[in-house]
Amino acid sequence: MSISNWPVHQRPRERLIRDGAQALSDAELLAVFLRVGVRGKNAVELAGDMVRHFGSLQALLRASLKDFTDVPGLGPAKYAQLNAVIELARRAISDEMLSGESICSPQAAKQYLRLAMAGRPYESFHVLFLDVRNRLIAARELFRGTLTHTSVYPREVVREALTRNAASVMLAHNHPSGTPEPSEADVLLTRSLVQALALVDIRILDHFVVAGHRVHSFAENGQI
Repeated sequence: MSISNWPVHQRPRERLIRDGAQALSDAELLAVFLRVGVRGKNAVELAGDMVRHFGSLQALLRASLKDFTDVPGLGPAKYAQLNAVIELARRAISDEMLSGESICSPQAAKQYLRLAMAGRPYESFHVLFLDVRNRLIAARELFRGTLTHTSVYPREVVREALTRNAASVMLAHNHPSGTPEPSEADVLLTRSLVQALALVDIRILDHFVVAGHRVHSFAENGQI
């Protein structure tokens, strides 16, 4: 049945307006984004097929153009629109963090990093530069690598921190493989960066490893 034939109080768009986006399921939110379905399926049914096809909402949002358009009814235009929405959300959170609020809470940093690093098919190394009150000065991707490796140069991290007059930093990188546990190389790199930044009196507050919705904190696990 077409959504236009549903009772008004059951339609996803009307429910979103009335009750807020948090009241909708993943499929219903996607249906609002899709607006229309395909022959034989309304937007909610198509959205449900999308989630089942990819296995999770996170996997759907990480999908490549080829994988996305393999689903009947989805094309490059929808892929572009969805990625534009994701990027807008990333930038909105970044703007909020730059507004002067403290991000000393690990949870606040994790929330930002989950979104900022979601869907990247390659390893990416980010640094969050903080002032003396733990307010964000800037968040930058400094190094980009392959699916399993990225080269990080401590000298460049130190230079960027000094350029921004940072008092402390938070480090983060992702594991596209899906496991957030740090490797021995990650531990050694962290120690090297702690020593390099200590020479210029800049502290590393934490190092996060992001894998999908899971985030490993070095500080929380006594590794820094």
